[in-house]
Amino acid sequence: MSPEKEIKAADMLEEASLRSGKDNYVLRLYVSGQTTRSVRAIENLKQICEEYLKDRCEIEIIDVYQQPERLKEDQVVGVPTLIKELPLPMRKVIGDLSDTERVLVGLALTAGK
Repeated sequence: MSPEKEIKAADMLEEASLRSGKDNYVLRLYVSGQTTRSVRAIENLKQICEEYLKDRCEIEIIDVYQQPERLKEDQVVGVPTLIKELPLPMRKVIGDLSDTERVLVGLALTAGK
């Protein structure tokens, strides 16, 4: 590979790396009404998005009492459940999202311990 092509390839990799760090996240949170766990999950998700994904995420909150058919579509077995649709790969985190480190790993924002 010529030096010019090597530089161009390196520039392209760097640009791709910068873009991947700025991916927009599409998140879907399944809750069950206004239960304590559901309200806590919503608050925790908003806090995480504000701190780690400022202006880079879309959140859809789905109440399973109002839209029970959505459970089957996304294969949700328990609530609250957070689904990361984008960026790929899709991931699921079950619980009230109070373990921030676990949620960040689930969203692929940090490596596991």
